[in-house]
Amino acid sequence: MPELDAAAGARYVTDGGLETDLIFHHGVDLPDFAAFVLLDDDRGRAVLREYYRGFGEVARTHAASLRLESATWRANADWGERLGYDAGALRRANAEAVNLLHEVAADFRDLPEVRLVGAIGPRGDGYRPGSWDARTGADDALAYHRAQVQALSDAGVHVITAYTLTDPAEAIGIVRAAREAGMPVEISFTVETDGSLASGRTLVETIDLVDAVAPPDGYLLNCAHPEHLDRAIDAAVTARIIGIRPNASRLSHAELDESEQLDDGDPVDLAARTVDLLERMPAVRVIGGCCGTDVRHIAEMWRLISAQEAR
Repeated sequence: MPELDAAAGARYVTDGGLETDLIFHHGVDLPDFAAFVLLDDDRGRAVLREYYRGFGEVARTHAASLRLESATWRANADWGERLGYDAGALRRANAEAVNLLHEVAADFRDLPEVRLVGAIGPRGDGYRPGSWDARTGADDALAYHRAQVQALSDAGVHVITAYTLTDPAEAIGIVRAAREAGMPVEISFTVETDGSLASGRTLVETIDLVDAVAPPDGYLLNCAHPEHLDRAIDAAVTARIIGIRPNASRLSHAELDESEQLDDGDPVDLAARTVDLLERMPAVRVIGGCCGTDVRHIAEMWRLISAQEAR
């Protein structure tokens, strides 16, 4: 099982719900929830740059390290094809996303560390297992995700992180793709309101299946409210969980899909519940948000964390 990296003692500010923030707060159109399309023009790049800067300022306020995560969650072949991007266009989009992170990182050289993350998402719908037909084996996932992982690696990210996964086979394929590229890799699972994955497996069962074959450098949890994450966490796996990015809303994924309005919850309550979870998760060092969260939620989380550390 891989050891955590040398910076394991550091804690990193990372961003919130990129797509929901841009859609609901900035009026940006993101077809298929794909933020990488913004890289096609100067205006879109400016919107992304300003978005990242807000979280950099949170890190600066608390003298924390920063993770800048590429806007490439949807920048894989099947989703790209739906949006009119061929293999070459996707490779350029992934590279441009990382180039933007390099630009933003240059403005935050005063922070203890800035890490660039190549973010990837599932081949299908992360909330419906098997939504990419019958091609769900680890070998197929390796073949499918290899191109995006390599593009992000070539562009100079420090780590590959796969978000909103529910399937251990796809996670195994992604880990193998990252290892081929010589990259550190993290896997982030999301859970339903009862704390189980959409596959019906528990988090412990899923992590055990992945670790037995292709252990990543760590796991994160994202895209679920802290109450739902609380039901998933077990002492058997907390040492492997290095990051948490909760949703602002208590709604289920199905309810959120049907909602036409943003449920951004209560930033103060969300922060308190997130910090409470950290007491059960001693290995967590990446703290940010997911759907419905924005810089307000992340700033409040870090205000509480700093207040606790000052006691």
